[in-house]
Amino acid sequence: MQDAPARAEGDGPWSQLIIRGVTLINGTLAPPIGPVDIVVEGNRISQVVTVGAPGVPIDARRRPVLKEGGKELQAEGMFLLPGFVDTHVHIGGSQAPMAEYVFKLWLAHGVTTVLEAGSMNGLDWVLKHKRQSEANEITAPRILAYTRFGMGASQPISTEQQTLDWVRQNAQKGADGIKFFGAEPQIMETAIKENKRLGLRSKAHHSQTYVGGWNVLHSARAGLNSMEHQYGLPEALFQDRKVQDYSLDYNYQNEQDRFGEAGQLWKQAAAPFSAHWNKVMDELIGLDFTLSPTLVIYEASRDLMRARRAEWHEKYTLPSLWEFYKPNRQAHGSYWFSWGTEQELNWKENYRLWMTFLNEYKNRGGRVTVGTDAGFIYALYGFSYVRELELLREAGFHPLEVIQAATLNGAQLAGMESDIGSVEVGKLADFVIAEENPLANLQTLYGTGAIRVTEDNRVVRVGGVKYTIKDGIIYDAKKLLADVENIVSQAKQSDQYVIKQPGDVD
Repeated sequence: MQDAPARAEGDGPWSQLIIRGVTLINGTLAPPIGPVDIVVEGNRISQVVTVGAPGVPIDARRRPVLKEGGKELQAEGMFLLPGFVDTHVHIGGSQAPMAEYVFKLWLAHGVTTVLEAGSMNGLDWVLKHKRQSEANEITAPRILAYTRFGMGASQPISTEQQTLDWVRQNAQKGADGIKFFGAEPQIMETAIKENKRLGLRSKAHHSQTYVGGWNVLHSARAGLNSMEHQYGLPEALFQDRKVQDYSLDYNYQNEQDRFGEAGQLWKQAAAPFSAHWNKVMDELIGLDFTLSPTLVIYEASRDLMRARRAEWHEKYTLPSLWEFYKPNRQAHGSYWFSWGTEQELNWKENYRLWMTFLNEYKNRGGRVTVGTDAGFIYALYGFSYVRELELLREAGFHPLEVIQAATLNGAQLAGMESDIGSVEVGKLADFVIAEENPLANLQTLYGTGAIRVTEDNRVVRVGGVKYTIKDGIIYDAKKLLADVENIVSQAKQSDQYVIKQPGDVD
């Protein structure tokens, strides 16, 4: 993975920054309020001051005074939200080999904090970029590093002592937590409990290769902080079976088997609002367990054409990513060997049942976050974050609840709620500023904006994040996106590459 270059973007931080006249949409479920002036000193919020009412001139006497050497950002008519948290990312691999490309796509969409789920580029590499981001030496979101369980071990972990040794070494190296895929039950329990004792966080993709003996309930009871995707949850809701109803010729190494039949998981689980469904939900909520569903990463399964024809691919998807997305029996997530109506109908029903659980989990006080797992299955960094917000809205979340999932809930999962997740005095100055109201239309957060027809019948694009502020440093989000477009354009020119749909010929 190519390292991120030294930061050449962003203004600040200043001794004082005042954001003037903005409408605040917080991460606390509070209704929007404005105009407000928000004062930042260094990289921390020092004041949030209501300075008037909509539609009338602001009384200058109510406004905080700009100190010598300070900076004013005029944001009248704009909307400000806490910086977004993506609770499931991979900074990139061979399919997206430039850290700059990934980081700028995230920041261009308001993502100021990411949880690196596995550190597949190597823990040392991730920790280096984490430190550089903390010091604002690179243009990047704040990074929390989770290590894949067992990564770097000299031999497969098979004993309790090996488990304890690895978990302790992982903590000593500076990781923020562990990403699990699965292991034998005793190994999982030992690892989760020791990791928790050491004060680190944990998350899990409950792999189908282990979920028959260890599902989400087992993990939550052992002290795991969060689950990712859907796996392991429908299995905890099984009543009339112990194992997924696999086809008799199923092979886990066949990607279409794996993803195709995963689209039938929820219809095998207990019915919504049944006694067992309620019991599992209530126990998970009682254990303060977090769901990071990453709905967006599987959306192509229910509408492949929509995902692969998304308008941003032409300008912002690297050729290496596009090649990786193509149907391929050896590439993870490129499972379109024979995909059509029947598979998509299964996944649409799967989403309906899955979303019902997510919405009710939220209604009962459970924590749901926004994660994307982008870089696979036609889900592009940054753009997929906004799509995940839309999918939570589809699930039944009020737009304010969507914003809470994207901000405060993510901060709580990361153990950083005292620093990020809401706009409050003393917290870090991480903000998203937009010219359009995202509560009215989440699509206005896409870098490509949303379509609107003017009074004189002209078709225009509106929206896109205007500014992303991280640690008190103001980034021009549209400039970051232009940088990404240039990176992609150069890669295409270098390889004489033209995006084609799978199966197209010259």
